[in-house]
Amino acid sequence: MAQGKLITMDEFTIMETRKFPQATGELSSLLRDIGLAGKIINKQVRKAGLVDILGKHGATNVQGEEQMKLDIYANETLINILKNSTDCAGIASEENDNHVCYEDTYSANSKYVVLFDPLDGSSNIDVNAPIGTIFAIYRRVSELGQPCTEADFLQPGNKLMAAGYIIYGSSTMMVYATKLGVNGFTLEPSIGEFCLSHPDMKCPENGKIYSLNQGNTVKYDAGMKAYLEYCMESKKDEGRPYSHRYIGSMVADMHRTLLKGGIFIYPGDKGAPKGKLRLQYECNPMAFIIEAAGGIAVSGAQDILDIEPTELHQRTPIFIGSKNMVNRAMEIMKQTEPAI
Repeated sequence: MAQGKLITMDEFTIMETRKFPQATGELSSLLRDIGLAGKIINKQVRKAGLVDILGKHGATNVQGEEQMKLDIYANETLINILKNSTDCAGIASEENDNHVCYEDTYSANSKYVVLFDPLDGSSNIDVNAPIGTIFAIYRRVSELGQPCTEADFLQPGNKLMAAGYIIYGSSTMMVYATKLGVNGFTLEPSIGEFCLSHPDMKCPENGKIYSLNQGNTVKYDAGMKAYLEYCMESKKDEGRPYSHRYIGSMVADMHRTLLKGGIFIYPGDKGAPKGKLRLQYECNPMAFIIEAAGGIAVSGAQDILDIEPTELHQRTPIFIGSKNMVNRAMEIMKQTEPAI
């Protein structure tokens, strides 16, 4: 990028599309639509303390979790913008029980479906900590010209065409990955555009930060406890003990991990053996991003991207981040006898 020259996300996606003469531009258009939704959500996030949009909505989502008012706003914004797009056949949201099919003629002929977590980390809304939007884009497997089906949304992560997140923090950034790599764009408020700020992002192979809810240690199995002891062990020649950082928003913790290296863990435990995070809305898109940046993501049993989903709101344990740190975690856990 030339010194001092701003490249907007629209310009960047057009330049990337030109690398493929057969490209129709639909995927680029979808990314721009999601970026537009992010700008609208960002506007509400920035003034949330001044309007009646903070706090609990009074309802629960399909996961049984309390919905926040801003959750509902973000969900409706994404649904409506993608409905008005001519490039999306339907959506699935963490906040909705089932997928939503757009049945107009344009949508029926669209090649893509989108899954999203409209506002990840919403428990942080009232305390002004970073939150974000996570999205995943698949090429549909159902017949074009017909309404999309659930099968379009139950594809493994290795079939993703693109995935990304928007983080609403000290600055607002949109990071997305395709098979060409990972690029980050920072919202420039004066022109209202996402501008390329982090080209060709790479996750360091090593890091010094581990991120998980250490308050749940009593629920973890012997292998997980052994890895935590390893992280906290004093070995200066190996850069340990590692620093513990946990924000409680996957977007925020993963954004740091992508930039600085480290490992993010949400394991299964005695109370939730399948973990808590959702495969289709959180783990697959984040795994796609981190692997495109040179990191890895596993469930403990297999690569996250190879898991065959069986339901929209399926959960999975996840170990994700710097390649060497994740591999070391798996080695230690496999060497430890399981709890009896």
